[in-house]
Amino acid sequence: MLETRVDAYPTHRIGGVPVRAGRTLPFGATPVPGGVNFSVYSNNATAMTLVLFRRGEAAPLVELPFPPSFRRGGVYAMTVFGLDDLGLDVETLEYGYRADGPSRPQDGHRFDPGTILLDPYAKLVGGREVWDAPRDAVYPYRGRIALDDFDWEDDRPPGIRPEDLIVYELHVRGFTRHPSSGVRAPGTFAGLVERLPYLVDLGVNCVELMPVFEFDELDNPRGPHNYWGYNTVGFFAPKASYAASGPYGMQVDEMKNLVKQFHRAGIEVVLDVVFNHTAEGNERGPSISFRGLDNSTYYMLTPDGHYYNFSGTGNTVNCNHPVVREFVLDCLRHWAAEFHVDGFRFDLAAVLGRAPDGTVLANPPLLESLAHDPVLRDCKLIAEAWDAAGLYQVGSFPSYCRWSEWNGRYRDAVRRFVKGDLGTVGELAARMTGSTDIYGPRGPVASVNFVTSHDGFTLRDLVSYNRKHNELNGEENRDGDSANHSWNCGHEGPTDDPDVLALRARQVRNALLLLLTSHGIPMLLAGDEMGRTQQGNNNAYCHDGPLSWIDWDLAREHRDLHRFVRNAIAFRRAHPALRRGEGALGHSVDGRLPEVSWHGVHAWTPDWSPHSRLVAAMFSTMRDDGGYDCVYVAANSYWEGHVLELPAPPEGTVWHLFADTAAAPPHDAHEPGREPRLADQVRVSIGPRATLVLVARERLPEE
Repeated sequence: MLETRVDAYPTHRIGGVPVRAGRTLPFGATPVPGGVNFSVYSNNATAMTLVLFRRGEAAPLVELPFPPSFRRGGVYAMTVFGLDDLGLDVETLEYGYRADGPSRPQDGHRFDPGTILLDPYAKLVGGREVWDAPRDAVYPYRGRIALDDFDWEDDRPPGIRPEDLIVYELHVRGFTRHPSSGVRAPGTFAGLVERLPYLVDLGVNCVELMPVFEFDELDNPRGPHNYWGYNTVGFFAPKASYAASGPYGMQVDEMKNLVKQFHRAGIEVVLDVVFNHTAEGNERGPSISFRGLDNSTYYMLTPDGHYYNFSGTGNTVNCNHPVVREFVLDCLRHWAAEFHVDGFRFDLAAVLGRAPDGTVLANPPLLESLAHDPVLRDCKLIAEAWDAAGLYQVGSFPSYCRWSEWNGRYRDAVRRFVKGDLGTVGELAARMTGSTDIYGPRGPVASVNFVTSHDGFTLRDLVSYNRKHNELNGEENRDGDSANHSWNCGHEGPTDDPDVLALRARQVRNALLLLLTSHGIPMLLAGDEMGRTQQGNNNAYCHDGPLSWIDWDLAREHRDLHRFVRNAIAFRRAHPALRRGEGALGHSVDGRLPEVSWHGVHAWTPDWSPHSRLVAAMFSTMRDDGGYDCVYVAANSYWEGHVLELPAPPEGTVWHLFADTAAAPPHDAHEPGREPRLADQVRVSIGPRATLVLVARERLPEE
């Protein structure tokens, strides 16, 4: 016999609606037998009202003040019954809150019962289902209830080891929005799934999605769009207009299907998440959620009630407050457990290590909790280890042996060397070997290596412009970083000069080849493999158009570059000598080859002088079958070519040429496993401003 739960019966009526004191946890709106449980936190509110709407209607259907007895500590909780009598069900119900309390900004309190606020724990958010739709002042953001009825079938995370990752950073809308993408649902999760075969063919095994939490794409005072999406509105809800099915409330299922299909293809999904600030801005910003519910809890405030601005966007989330810390943990557990995502990249993660007054903490509670959380145990955690107030923690970020970091020093070292700056060979060598001088025992997997990312020049622009060209951003070219370590190869911007174009093509390949042969976790920017340009704009956060979208015609126009990158990825995946979880030893152990050795014009004789522009490394590791995997990488940023004396390969092997960026396509990168044998096993020529990669392969009997 089934037992009837006591809490399935109402105890009160408010405005004719049957209710009872609800469960304080979980926060948010949760279907329960006979109704929906609503729970919201506010330590400083004096009263709270639940506002119910019928989906799509401007006026509230009913407003239900929480009786004082429904408050437990700082939590207001109420179960609402009788939705049928209101003409509602869990799919047509929308809701928000009115929070009453002191309006004393100087004390940190900004309560306004006239504003209907979004539930921070809302699993679905209504109001922005159609991209670029005009704002409706009478139809603010509203919470909705997400049903847990998606069929994951036998989905399992790929479980790729960090050292085996090849990350591909992309923007969900920009990846397929261009008409050339040829997908049925451009600019959506579904469109991205349609382009999954391209990613499989390219060879990447992890996508890092730029923000997919609900945000307002019109939230940009200086320009037409908040295209990148770094001003979060709803942390638990996928961006509705990123779903072809968003107008029908199916964005959760569409995004879950994306993850499921990517997992089937062996590709992990990492989300770029933003917990350092919100869309509510500074003192003049709107009250959307946190500000109106409990401003002094959720934000870092000065003694006179102003917002600390360590994020550069007007406010800073008070992440190490115990309540906010639990909010962040709950949010990430939700995405890991409900959406099966494989990891998170944290925007301006240094902010997450600050105390409420901005002091940098030695042991930040949030970062430690994330590192040891049982639900997040298998998730990759990646930090952008700096913030907008000058805190730079690359190598000193509190990692608890769990976090990897975007390695800005790797980016700068490769850019400067490829550009031809003096005094860079030692720095480049350290970055090529996993930056163990920075990360120590954490090993190369602590370093996410990149040359370009969404934040800055594309790779094509890096070799085409000496200066940023952000005039279209509406900030008189003041925005964006001016220290780009870029070089236009002799002409600023577009040119028909064949010599300049040839040099640019070589420089692009040099950077990519160094990236894909370095120890650490390589990250590619979407479109770099096909020569995407932003016309010199290095801060295209506000451009929803061809400037930011992937033009798929480029894949055909630059098919040789695409082939080069695909082969370089396949080569990396084939050679464990390039994929180390621990730092490489530079000396022999038990008579074996060193795991890394350095060379120059003469074998075993590197030139570390400030005027040197040549670096060569031999990476070696033992295979499971007892043989060596051995790769030789040489990079030359001199204007002159050189003849290099080669170190002897392991016994029984001979050198084969995988890549030479000075060679004409398709000989710039051969198909892995089909590399031609070097005719001269003692010396090899390297061209000016070129990179070459050799691999030791077993000597054939006839050799």
